[in-house]
Amino acid sequence: MPMHCPRVAYLPDSFHEVNGVAHTSRHFQAFAERRGLPFLCIRAGNRAEPYLQQGELRTLERPRSSASIRLEKDLYFDPFYLRHLREMERQLRAFQPDILHITGPSELGILGAWLAHRMQIPLAASWHTNVHEYAARRSAKWLHMLPQHPSAAAERWIERTTLSASARFYRLAGVLFAPNLELCDLLQQKTGKPCHRMQRGVDTELFSPAHRTRPSEDRTWVLGYVGRLSVEKNVALLATVQQALQAAGITNFRFLIVGHGGEEAWLREHLPGAEIVGVLRGPELSRAYANMDLLVFPSHTDTFGNVVLEALASGVPAIVTSSGGPKYIVRDGSTGFIARDDGFAAAVERVLRQPQLHMTMRTAARNYARSCSWDAIFEGVYAAYAATCPVPARPGQKDLHRKIQDFFADS
Repeated sequence: MPMHCPRVAYLPDSFHEVNGVAHTSRHFQAFAERRGLPFLCIRAGNRAEPYLQQGELRTLERPRSSASIRLEKDLYFDPFYLRHLREMERQLRAFQPDILHITGPSELGILGAWLAHRMQIPLAASWHTNVHEYAARRSAKWLHMLPQHPSAAAERWIERTTLSASARFYRLAGVLFAPNLELCDLLQQKTGKPCHRMQRGVDTELFSPAHRTRPSEDRTWVLGYVGRLSVEKNVALLATVQQALQAAGITNFRFLIVGHGGEEAWLREHLPGAEIVGVLRGPELSRAYANMDLLVFPSHTDTFGNVVLEALASGVPAIVTSSGGPKYIVRDGSTGFIARDDGFAAAVERVLRQPQLHMTMRTAARNYARSCSWDAIFEGVYAAYAATCPVPARPGQKDLHRKIQDFFADS
């Protein structure tokens, strides 16, 4: 870490919720606290003490209103969060950040971009969610009423339009971050801005095979899924896997599903025998992972896949799709398999029919996860900050703020 670390103001989309942005944000703040770095986190929440200062670490937490729009079971957008703008600016001026980092076009991200422009602070933005793919997948349930070809064309149009709008927002930043190389290339192409990888790490003590509590004589294969139960996660493929395994004569397995979402009722109906336990945290989540034998994660839209890395740390190999971020985590044939949808069930069957291969994969999965450190990841982020915004100089600042001003003038 350089001697003069940038003073970072961080405005995440979510912090207390159960999702990748919140998970990363909590670890980012903990990293800054461990290292004694000057760090201000402004976020939505309902803590009794909205503003705290502990050494160089400061946090400002303000609630969303009752008029917030529900995006997911525990994720909201507050169109009236503007009421906190004055206090946000006051804390930013007191902190004097060298760079302001947002995580997307949420109410925090929009206000953060505006404050960066108003206060002439260089802006960084990280991409955590493939909003364009989410929008397309979720629109599909309404578009199915159209004839097949118009429906597919409309879905593609929604994806292209949403991606274009997102890229326009991300052009406001001077430097971008994304969790995998594929997304970095896409963002650089769409925005013309430099993009650095901001991967995710794992706590290998919290997630470990040591937390396994199943009796050794239990020979039932436990196939796990952890994450949101939603259309864009492609969870319907789990039912296809169950049917294919049963048709192949494999019956000594069961599903353990951790998470919540709009597709829960559908899964209960189409995945008989599955144990759906809702959201788990801390030791309960650690035990759930460790008691799995194989993670079955069919999502195409995840930009990284925290749950895949947590499973590997727990000694649980993973089957993931050939699109999306998780394919960059799994070592095909070593820590799991990467498969297309039409070969997904076959990949699961391959592991279940080869217990020795499974044991080898368990060891490889754990060893790989041990090499993934949160500290190394955030050190890389700070290195990118320093390259973008050397302290105390702020090169290119006028150009950045002119573009931000043009964006808000056109909106």
